[in-house]
Amino acid sequence: MKVIVMGCGRVGSQLSNLLARRGHDVTVIDHRDADAGARLGPEFKGRVLHGLGFDRDVLNEAGIAEADAFIAASSSDNANIVAARIARNLFRVPRVVARMYDPRRAEIYQRLGLSTISGTQLGVRQIYDLVTHTDLDVLQKFGRGEVSMLVVEAGVSLAGRSLRDLGIPGEVVVFSVTRDDHAFIPTNGTEFREGDILHMAVQATSMTRLEEMLGLERRNQP
Repeated sequence: MKVIVMGCGRVGSQLSNLLARRGHDVTVIDHRDADAGARLGPEFKGRVLHGLGFDRDVLNEAGIAEADAFIAASSSDNANIVAARIARNLFRVPRVVARMYDPRRAEIYQRLGLSTISGTQLGVRQIYDLVTHTDLDVLQKFGRGEVSMLVVEAGVSLAGRSLRDLGIPGEVVVFSVTRDDHAFIPTNGTEFREGDILHMAVQATSMTRLEEMLGLERRNQP
């Protein structure tokens, strides 16, 4: 997956290194070129561009037209929002996340349909999960992104498995199954069938565990 990260502070640098280690094609945009290289370290395998993450020329140089995800993680809420909106509305990047220091502003932009994460609420791991778990269809996020409502179509790997194989108390809850156009609330003994549509509530910190249970592969190719 091709990812552009704007900002190379503590969150941006850790996130960029995590993505690069997992095999993603990462480009970092930061206006402090020397500081960015020092924070990323010598083992970072991605690219580093000097400039502003909302400058269209810089974004084009970063390859935003082919980007699968854009993460605005600078120290400025205003810069993050401007860059995120440009990435989503102008360049149509499929996955856009903006880090916000002000949780009240984060809520406002979430209502406008822009994925935002308050830096005081969620860390590097949660941002990584939000960007990379594209196989899971997120219908809605609650609070400041701590809990998501997902919809998953049961495939061959889920057929014959029961609710107790998939539910994790306090982390993953399957609250509805739609089968043959009829919805019902499952019990622990409910066995899934291929083609079932599952609606579930999932903690942000449990997305990786859920993917492993579902047998989904991450999109970690450039």
